[in-house]
Amino acid sequence: MNREGGYRRLWVFDFDGTLSSIVPDRNAARLHPASRALLKDLAKDPRNRVAVLSSRALDDLCSRLTIPGLFLGGVSGLEWRLPAGHRISPGEAAERKLEEVRESALPGLARLSAFPGVDLEDKRWSVAVHFRRVLPEALSMLRPLILDLKSRGGIRIFEGPAVADVQFFPSANKSFGVRRLCRVLKLDPAAGQIFYAGDDENDAMAMRWVISKKGTAVVVGDRIRVRGARYVDGPPDLARVVREMAGSAAPGGGATERRTKAG
Repeated sequence: MNREGGYRRLWVFDFDGTLSSIVPDRNAARLHPASRALLKDLAKDPRNRVAVLSSRALDDLCSRLTIPGLFLGGVSGLEWRLPAGHRISPGEAAERKLEEVRESALPGLARLSAFPGVDLEDKRWSVAVHFRRVLPEALSMLRPLILDLKSRGGIRIFEGPAVADVQFFPSANKSFGVRRLCRVLKLDPAAGQIFYAGDDENDAMAMRWVISKKGTAVVVGDRIRVRGARYVDGPPDLARVVREMAGSAAPGGGATERRTKAG
């Protein structure tokens, strides 16, 4: 960071699998100690803007992150909580549209809910279909149900490790969430000032947009491929790389990582 010039960077992190390790029970997910120390240090510098953007419900995310100074985005950025506590919601028109889409998706979700081992997490603006407990030999029977729901109009499904996240607003992915935060911050995204770290398909959409704006993206793990992104092994490696970047003189400079993927 160029401290003499007052350079400001927006740091955006996914939560599950990025700042926290993946665990069998999503309710047991906790901020990794290395991630906690990193977020605290980044947020202390007034020239940084630090955000955590998750597909979790906003209240769920807030309960796991009590560090002062963070911008917290729930349901891929449909809802935001600002550092002072003010909340930004989608608005009344979006609320009305939500009810229509949810009603249309209910039959498909009901079939998934009845499948042995499937656990539905209703986040109102989206529903996460968790299938970590589904027997391996039964996954081939679950897949057609997910594909049938995916074929319905008005929704979008992002797939992650043992979960399919059903978005009731197809445009409300994490790329949308980052762009919305930039508007809130009045930050020009074309200045190469944005950093994004994540680990799944939804994060990949945000990463590609950030890279297109000359920003920096880091993939945690190896579940997705993003051209131009850097790759690290887990939360401790991510913390190390970000600290090196925060101490560098220019956006994207000075970081070392496990490898860079071409595509």
